[in-house]
Amino acid sequence: MVLPMSRATRVTGRLVPEIPLLRRRGKEAGRGGDGVEEEVSVPANFRCPISLELMRDPVTAPTGITYDRESLEGWLARGHGTCPVTGLPVRLADLVPNHATRRMIQDWCVANRARGVERVPTPRVPVGEVDAEEVLAEVSAAARRGDAAACGAVAARARALGKESERNRRCLAAAGAARALSFAFRQLTGEPLEGASAVSGALGEILAALTVFFPLDEECRRCIASPASLKSLASLLSHGELAARVSAAVVLRELASSGDRHALEAISRAHGMCDALVGLVTSPVSSSATKAALVTAYYLVSSSDRTAARFAELGVVPAVVELLVDSDNGTSEKALAVLDASLCTDAGVESARAHALTVPVLVKKMFRVSDMATDFAVSALWRLCRASGAGAVSCRGEALRVGAFQKLLLLLQVGCAGVTKERASELLKMLNASRGSVECIETVDFKGLKRPF
Repeated sequence: MVLPMSRATRVTGRLVPEIPLLRRRGKEAGRGGDGVEEEVSVPANFRCPISLELMRDPVTAPTGITYDRESLEGWLARGHGTCPVTGLPVRLADLVPNHATRRMIQDWCVANRARGVERVPTPRVPVGEVDAEEVLAEVSAAARRGDAAACGAVAARARALGKESERNRRCLAAAGAARALSFAFRQLTGEPLEGASAVSGALGEILAALTVFFPLDEECRRCIASPASLKSLASLLSHGELAARVSAAVVLRELASSGDRHALEAISRAHGMCDALVGLVTSPVSSSATKAALVTAYYLVSSSDRTAARFAELGVVPAVVELLVDSDNGTSEKALAVLDASLCTDAGVESARAHALTVPVLVKKMFRVSDMATDFAVSALWRLCRASGAGAVSCRGEALRVGAFQKLLLLLQVGCAGVTKERASELLKMLNASRGSVECIETVDFKGLKRPF
């Protein structure tokens, strides 16, 4: 490990950093020795002038100074446009790999292997502007001629390059990767092609690549939100391979959370889309797919009462309640958001009151998840208890039995604000009226439930 600079040494009248040392414990340490650390000095010409560490991918700027690629690209990405040493202008495209220095560094590492120095691996050549344009042109050309197999293969290559390094991802994104992939997806879904399995596989590869190049601009969203594209997305969500289902869910989440009303309305109208999203909650295939489906469902349920009623008919409320019983904090927060939004409709409230675990789960999740989860849990419980009918009375009694009164008091003491504070206060007043006729129990016990957690 390269140690940070601890002091400076005066050389030729200037203060320059002391040569960093690679330290390792002596061989005798593992054999009962005293564990004395050996120090390996890194030659000055092998160190990056920016990080002062051993260069792993040396590149030379037009100014003649050699830097580690990651350090110099980070310097340029932070808004600097000059060589850190000379102050002369430098562009990312002007950097040239210094193979001679890299080979000398590797030889030095091999020579010091016995002293614990690991060999620097040969770096991959980063994607250039021309390379990026060629890859994306191949994607578009394959999509235009209806060659699903070739389109999927090139999309997979673009994804691999983008995930290889942030520099590659930025280069491909700047060349229009998201637009090329979105166009290819729409093109393949809009034409009747032979070999459905090949098309499905290609669409999955395109979606997987698309997730690397978020966010999507308006043109990309328009391509993905076309009727044919959404029909394919719904099909992939329900019947695709595991990787394709995850990618489709993530792309839908990006569309739904973009603030694009046109895209959100198109998703809600797409045949089979709501069913597919509820299916991912009812029968989870992966954590990331479930979370993405919950976020999309939240935006859809919040968009209109008609869509919320549709989700309630499909059983989203019991599905979310069951999911909340044993889920991590991230999933719980998103599931509570969907549940709260679903309770804005009569169908959602009726479905929630019919489930034995709804109130106990809301009380349980009121603390120890997140502030946002607390807001959603209090809001959902308030929606269930605020009416005057028999269902609301039953919910208030259940809330008292599982310890909601004590938790709400604690919440107000700990501190909450805004709508949550108002609703917590209202809930306390509602529950206080029923306290004399209900026996409270410890929240963690959940005695008297129709079924255990």
